[in-house]
Amino acid sequence: MTNLPVSRSQWLALALIPLLSAALLFSPVVDWFEGPQLLSALLVMAGLVLFATGAVPEFVTALLVLTLAMLLSLAPAEVVFSGLTSTACWLIVSGLVIGIAISETGLAQRVSDLFTRHLDASYTRLIAGIVVIGIVLGFVMPSSVGRIVLFIPIALTIAHSCGFEPGSNGQKAVGLAAAFGSHLPTFAILPANVPNMIMIGSAEKIHGWSPMFGEYLLLHFPVLGILKAILLVVVLVRLYPDSPKPVPQAGPSRPFNVNELRLMVILLVTLGFWLTDTWHQISAAWIGLAAATLLLMPGIGMISTQSFNQKVNISSILVVAGLLGIAGLINHQNISGILGGHVLAWLPLEPGRDFANFLTLSLAATATGMVTTLAGIPATLTPLAGAMSEMTGFSLEAVLMTQVLGFSTIIFTYQSVPLMMAMPLAGIPMRHAARLCLILATLTMVILFPLDYLWWKWLGWI
Repeated sequence: MTNLPVSRSQWLALALIPLLSAALLFSPVVDWFEGPQLLSALLVMAGLVLFATGAVPEFVTALLVLTLAMLLSLAPAEVVFSGLTSTACWLIVSGLVIGIAISETGLAQRVSDLFTRHLDASYTRLIAGIVVIGIVLGFVMPSSVGRIVLFIPIALTIAHSCGFEPGSNGQKAVGLAAAFGSHLPTFAILPANVPNMIMIGSAEKIHGWSPMFGEYLLLHFPVLGILKAILLVVVLVRLYPDSPKPVPQAGPSRPFNVNELRLMVILLVTLGFWLTDTWHQISAAWIGLAAATLLLMPGIGMISTQSFNQKVNISSILVVAGLLGIAGLINHQNISGILGGHVLAWLPLEPGRDFANFLTLSLAATATGMVTTLAGIPATLTPLAGAMSEMTGFSLEAVLMTQVLGFSTIIFTYQSVPLMMAMPLAGIPMRHAARLCLILATLTMVILFPLDYLWWKWLGWI
């Protein structure tokens, strides 16, 4: 019998899980939790380590977390398997189907040809161009989900046109640039993401204030938009070095075929429904699922049963189900409430310490997102903004705006549904997104948070 070698990621997981578990069990923090809560915290921690290190295939980690949660009776089945019934799961299914249609009809290649000739001069220019397109889409499409579903198939076709094979550094960098560029910098654009809108709605309802579009953009976009995009490009180019190798371009543009025209009509109607969801109140998931169903219908769609069976990756759905199951377990056991109550009591806030207060509020918002996901940050912190304003001497508006630094800084992929959805669509293992999240979060807290403080100070917000 042959002994399989243990990889570095497996050694890392074998070291981290016992170490972190011991740190929790033999610290005063252990007294905060009761039996099931403590077991849940340990399981969540172990699951996140396995996802982050990639010690075992991600879908195996997902199944392991879900199975142990059920065997240990840590939560009801409807909580543990809530990911499979969530809108995120069906957004992935519909996104995969739409992506297949965009690629197979040739529409992705057509759009790719428009951009490739301007981006393939250098690798840095290519990655920067993909990120910029994602940001521009943030101004016209107020949904990360819609941007990612439509843009990733096109970005992958651009990667292919630049000579990057599937699994190559260049292909991964382009996919990550499309996903992260469509999502992270756009938190600095007011209506572009769900947490932004939750924060605006709760601030108006509780405190009677909401920022104007231009005011919000001026405060956040220079640092959290432009500078974060530059950091993203630099990190991607360093992590995934490669060089474009353009393939020969096609001759004169061909006329649109019937399938392309039919797909464009379906996509435009889908996009129209996504853009008007505040009016008709239909979830983006069900709009996407309706489009996917049409694309699979005989006589109407343009995806064969064979293509669907071969190209829709079930393991990616299991990964998202596992990550959302972790989020559901955290909420069910009130781990976020327990940690939040203790941490907020420890916050070193006092008037006159502006820089320390700014960093404390920003880091507190970031930490809140780790236990509540991004959308939970405004729901958790907005009711506390008045008390924090008194403790810091900051205006109520400034305290509320520090939440943006928190929900635009993603430490773990499970915090963000759009990122979890993007990786299966791009065909990139989740561990690459996990590594990029950790690196960008560290750089953001070390570099961008202090720069943001100086920017706010110059604008007179502090």
